Amino acid sequence: MKKIIFYTTFLTASLVLFSSCKKYLDINQNPNAAEEPPINGLLANTTYRTAFDVFNASDWTSYYTQYLASSNAGSAGDTYDEVDPSGTWDGFYNVMTDLYDLRKFAIEKGQDAYEGVADILMSLHINMATNLWGDIPYSQSFLGVNKITPAFDNQQSLFDTCIALLDKGIAELQKPGADGELDAASDFIHGGDADAWIKTAHALKARMLNQLSKTNKYSATAILSELSQAYSGNGDDAQVTSYQVRNPWAQVAVNNAGLNLDGWLSSYFVNAMNGATYGVFDPRLPLITLKTKYGDYRGTPNRKGRIGTGTQHEECYLDVGKWYSSDNSPLQIITYPECKFIEAEASYRSSQPTNAYAAYLAGIQSNMQKMGVPDTAIQRYINEPSVAVGASNLTLALIMKEKYVACFLSPVTWDDMRRMNYLYKDFALPFNAVINTFIRRMSYPIDETSTNGANVPDISGLDQRLWWDN
Repeated sequence: MKKIIFYTTFLTASLVLFSSCKKYLDINQNPNAAEEPPINGLLANTTYRTAFDVFNASDWTSYYTQYLASSNAGSAGDTYDEVDPSGTWDGFYNVMTDLYDLRKFAIEKGQDAYEGVADILMSLHINMATNLWGDIPYSQSFLGVNKITPAFDNQQSLFDTCIALLDKGIAELQKPGADGELDAASDFIHGGDADAWIKTAHALKARMLNQLSKTNKYSATAILSELSQAYSGNGDDAQVTSYQVRNPWAQVAVNNAGLNLDGWLSSYFVNAMNGATYGVFDPRLPLITLKTKYGDYRGTPNRKGRIGTGTQHEECYLDVGKWYSSDNSPLQIITYPECKFIEAEASYRSSQPTNAYAAYLAGIQSNMQKMGVPDTAIQRYINEPSVAVGASNLTLALIMKEKYVACFLSPVTWDDMRRMNYLYKDFALPFNAVINTFIRRMSYPIDETSTNGANVPDISGLDQRLWWDN
């Protein structure tokens, strides 16, 4: 019954919102004449579409992190060639436009919780976008000023904006009137729970502060403080599990089964789990994909393409009905396991080996529990000598390896790899990459360069580092 309510709310809102949620360059053409959409509809649209924006980002970055590989040789995503991410860019700005309106209407109506959610999701979108492209339009994007050709804001200043928005969101949600204010059926992420949103804001703040590990702004103390106010278990995770049709990764699997080939697993990812790289078989692998026709698990090398026809299961890919690719699989935004690995990293960097080791093990265990790995298999894995190394032998590389697996298909992994300078065991450039070093950013979309080219920053190449990656 709850699912029916969610669908009804979303579909009703869609009639109002999706027809008016135009592309970024077309928004607010006549704001004085626009009808005001229902605030619950804006909440439904933005919470639902945020998860799809995370998917759209990951649909690019998963090739850079070698979670996925193209089934065709020489694919642009595999080879670090320039691509056109206009769809992802437009999706971000469509939701950000609605978040701007959600916040504006919430202030007008004195609805603090709605304002808080708008601030938190705006922060998430800005951070994801700047981690893909660097400088982006923001301050002039939603105000009717230079709406066709907005200036680009500096990426470092936008990071500060993200932190300020999270702090503001927390403050709004902590106001006395915020509790119970959100319409539960319109909130696809936390079901109207203001306290859950506060935890998510702290989790996102910890993620963003952890992103500064290569800068002099990094503070393990600040990160650990945020985590102490964030998640305490898998039940706190920010995710969407109800869909109009199905989870988009499930759609990838359905398309692949219909021979529209997509969702093929990289040999690097498969080897990280099948024992080839680390000497231990990970029990999560059978929950992600099926064995090949050869009775083993093997991936596709990035840029080389598939070895067979693509119809005989010679290599592994996202299969229909698996944990990430079932119709109602969660689209994860930020999770408790990710928070435990952030805690492990911050504790390790601040010379707290006992706390780091405990968080590292908790990250593994909680992710396996969430995926439904049997307890006996969990214990067998975490007792493996290469996993159970003890606090004194824990390394940052081992923490990041386990986070890599637990954050499968998350765009945050590309942030991690750049912070770590791609120093993951056996990680290598794709075959015949078009640049001779690892990719550090995405190119700006054609939609933006064609209409706002005078303001689009010049970039030296896809190896140009973002401000926090120097």
